[in-house]
Parts: sequence; structure tokens; C-alpha cells
Amino acid sequence: PKPAGGGGGGGGDGASKTSALSAVEKLKDTLAMLEKREVLLHKKMAAELEKAKEFNRQKNKRAALQCLKKKKLYEQQIENLTNHQLKLEEQVITLEESKTTQEMFSALRSGATAMAHIQKETNIDQVDKVMDDINEQGEKMRAVQEALGQPVGYAADLDEDELDAELAALEAEDLEADLGLGAADPVVVAAVAARPAPAQAAAAVAAPSMPAMPSAPSRPPALPVMPSVPGKSQEDEELEALQAEMELLGA
Repeated sequence: PKPAGGGGGGGGDGASKTSALSAVEKLKDTLAMLEKREVLLHKKMAAELEKAKEFNRQKNKRAALQCLKKKKLYEQQIENLTNHQLKLEEQVITLEESKTTQEMFSALRSGATAMAHIQKETNIDQVDKVMDDINEQGEKMRAVQEALGQPVGYAADLDEDELDAELAALEAEDLEADLGLGAADPVVVAAVAARPAPAQAAAAVAAPSMPAMPSAPSRPPALPVMPSVPGKSQEDEELEALQAEMELLGA
């Protein structure tokens, strides 16, 4: 069951609202009645004016004056009715404005009550605890992802240097196959082993060139410089130079 105090407050608000509405309706009914009364008085005033004109044409001054007096009385009543209508309309406006204010206050009070209820359920300690839980779960998830990304089993025991050496041997075999040489050719293997890395080759190109020393007579003639072909890399040009050198040695 609801508390007696809460029910009484709601009943009071409902009674007040009903009273205001009924008062406004009653005032509007009274205004409608006064308007009808005013229309009737205007008709009577016009009728008395016509009678006064008729008596005046008949040279009956006394009857004409009597009709004009009645017309003045009707005018006075119409003026009083106008004042009453103005007061009633003012009262209607005041009541409607008061009812609007009451509705606005009721809405504000409901909003304040709802806000207080929300704040009671959501205090700052609970918010801090939720944020701490979120941060903790995020850190745990990052740790799990890092653990899953680490190599395990046989892959964790592999030697990176050994893999690099094996990869270099495979490159040498591919080069031998491209040049059409035997797999046991020591010259090719030594040339591939002595080939500079891409970073070293770039550093050599960037370094300032030293003046060329005169070549000894016993050395073979210098190899012609191959023209740079668009689309070829530095590695391709080195391979072509090495192939030309091997042809000269074979000759």
C-alpha cells in the first residue's frame, strides 16, 4: 500500500488542477452569456432609436424623448457589460497562466526527483571501481596477446644467424643457375660471398670517389662500364659485371 502522505499530495495536485480547469470553464461560460446579452442590448438600442425617429416625425416629442432615454440606458448597460467582460477575460488569462506555472513546477519537481534517484544509484566510488576494473582487464588482455605472439616449441630454439647463412647459400645457388655455371665453381662462390650487402653498396656509392691509380701492365684490361638500363637494380648491374669478368677469365 502507498503511504498516506504521498497519496494525499497527489490528490491535492489533482484537486487543484480540476478546480483551476472548472474555474476557467465557468468564466468562459459567463463571458459567452455576457456577449449574448450585449448583442440583445444593441438590438434594443437600435429599436428605441427607430421609435424615436418615428415619434419625432409624428411631432410627438415626449414619446421621442422617452425612447432616447431608454436608448441611453441600454448604452450604459452595454458599457458596463464591456467592463465586466474585460475583468472576466483578465481572470481567465491569470488562471491559465497560473495553471501553466503549476504544470511547469510539477515537471521540474519530477525531474529533480528522478535526478536525485539516478545520483543515488550512481555514486563516485562505484564509478572509480568500474574504471579500475576496465583498466585491469585491458592490461590482462594485452599480456595475453603478448604471450600468444611469442614463438614456442621448435621455433623458439632456431638460430637466426644460421638461418641467414642458409639463405645466403640459397642465393648463391640461384645465381649459379642463372649464370649457367656448375655448382662446384669456386670462383662464383667466392664472388657471391664477397659481394657487398645492399647497405654497404649504397655507402660505397655515396662516398667520394678516389683518384684512379695507374693499372699494372700484368693486370687484364679494365672491363667496359655497362650502360645503366632503366628498371634494373644495382644488384642486377653487379651480376652483369661479374658475368663479363668471368667471360674474360675464361677467354
